[in-house]
Amino acid sequence: MIDEGVDQLQGTQAVEARALGRTFKGGVQAVREIDLTVARGEVFGFLGPNGAGKTTTVRMLCTLLPPSGGSATVAGIDVVVDPAEVRRRIGVALQEIGLDPVQTGRELLELQCGLYGITGGDARVRTGELLELVGLKDAADRRTKTYSGGMKRRLDLASALVHSPEVLFLDEPTTGLDPASRLTVWDEVRRINEAGTTVFLTTQYLEEADQLCDRLAIIDDGRIVSEGTPERLKAEIGRDVVTLALDGADARATEAALGELAGLERVVAETDALALYLEDGAGSIAEIVRRLDREEIRVGAIAVARPSLDDVFLQATGRRLEGAEEEQAA
Repeated sequence: MIDEGVDQLQGTQAVEARALGRTFKGGVQAVREIDLTVARGEVFGFLGPNGAGKTTTVRMLCTLLPPSGGSATVAGIDVVVDPAEVRRRIGVALQEIGLDPVQTGRELLELQCGLYGITGGDARVRTGELLELVGLKDAADRRTKTYSGGMKRRLDLASALVHSPEVLFLDEPTTGLDPASRLTVWDEVRRINEAGTTVFLTTQYLEEADQLCDRLAIIDDGRIVSEGTPERLKAEIGRDVVTLALDGADARATEAALGELAGLERVVAETDALALYLEDGAGSIAEIVRRLDREEIRVGAIAVARPSLDDVFLQATGRRLEGAEEEQAA
């Protein structure tokens, strides 16, 4: 599914995929004929839980994994026909950070520059620019084994940028980081994008997608199930979200008690909560309580909110994104 208007940006696509798929041995379909378009200059997000197909998609787009079907171009180059040229035009920071612990940050970046033919004074200048960009100038001459997790992630971003790539792929760049380090990485991603680099970001964090992405696609079980700007996706729900914490109450009995509630659009059962999408959430609370009391059903807290990306994911897939509650608590 391509967001309306993006398909008209002929010649400006940084990434394009049509019916792209990957099947592993045993017939496991990790990615199922996905279509997507990323315009140049965007921060595009791929949001989904672990195992949804995010990393497999990125590996195909980065030429690290051949597609089983379909086609894809990155920076206008076919990933199968000319993978070497694709690699010259992209930067990649995967989940696994591969830094030599005995090298300093400066040494690592100068070595990376050499791999792309940037040597001598040019390498020193480029290294200085990148250290400044990611806020590591003061730590440039420390060994990377002394870096915090957030500093290592920022250095990894810098190493992916030495050759000024057209497209930067970031595969869950803040997984495992504390909240403060996560915010710092977000700032670096924004600066990189503002300098002209297109960013393709995979994440399982709702707030990350909401804060960073111009557009995003929600992927579940190898399929794109929803796509658009964060604002548009939330607006499409169009109703308040009323959440009932079950606290041991029977989900089916609770659904039955609310099943004929005026204005009810959908009730989604979870292990510990029910979510209702209502035209007037606050105005419906009294009627919800009356119906539950009549059936002698006792639930926990009842909350009303405007739709979030978690609600978008819930409506698209029938369940909440893994770890959403932990993220909100953090």
